[in-house]
Amino acid sequence: MTGANVLVIAPHPDDEILGVGGTVARLAAEGSAVTVVIVTTAGPPRFTPDVLETGRREAALAHAELGVTRSLFLSFPAAGLDGVAHAELNAGLQEVFVDVDPDTVFVPFNGDMHVDHQLVFTSALVCSRPGTSFAPRSVYAYETLSETNWNAPYLTPNFAPNVFVDISDHLETKAAAMGHYASQLKAPPHERSIEALRALATLRGATVGVAAAEAFVLVRDVR
Repeated sequence: MTGANVLVIAPHPDDEILGVGGTVARLAAEGSAVTVVIVTTAGPPRFTPDVLETGRREAALAHAELGVTRSLFLSFPAAGLDGVAHAELNAGLQEVFVDVDPDTVFVPFNGDMHVDHQLVFTSALVCSRPGTSFAPRSVYAYETLSETNWNAPYLTPNFAPNVFVDISDHLETKAAAMGHYASQLKAPPHERSIEALRALATLRGATVGVAAAEAFVLVRDVR
């Protein structure tokens, strides 16, 4: 898993930390330029203005913790992507792809409970189609605690990872980054807790014999 330009696509603030935070920290430490794009904005009437301000502030702190090179914020409605024309979401993400020209892309898993995640996955794959000047060589789907594992077993796609990234040296950086998302954190045993984040990393690591790991489903890899 290498690439000079890495793009992480997050439907909402904190998805990028839950799913890819340790990998981002590792890639940044190894010299990759990592761009994180948060696709949706928490705006009225569903959310009050302070929710948007808080989310952006927390994201900036979390991304700085990980060593993210650049943070981008799109203005699609949070919890409302099902009301956005598919072509419009495609076009918005395509602008990011053209700008970043990524080698490696991380996308939410298409079996996630949240419809925003499903739609972002589909549009990200549209933008990743081979044959364009900005098509990435590698695409990975990540898991998001409290979304990926809340789907309906055997009725929706099952997250069965086949790529594992050793984040043993970066787990505490991931935990610190998540700590900046104070508005999203919950007390254990809730899945959006630091304890659950560490527990999943330990489980994924044990699967492949390392202290901590993040798991992904490989969508495409061109060598």
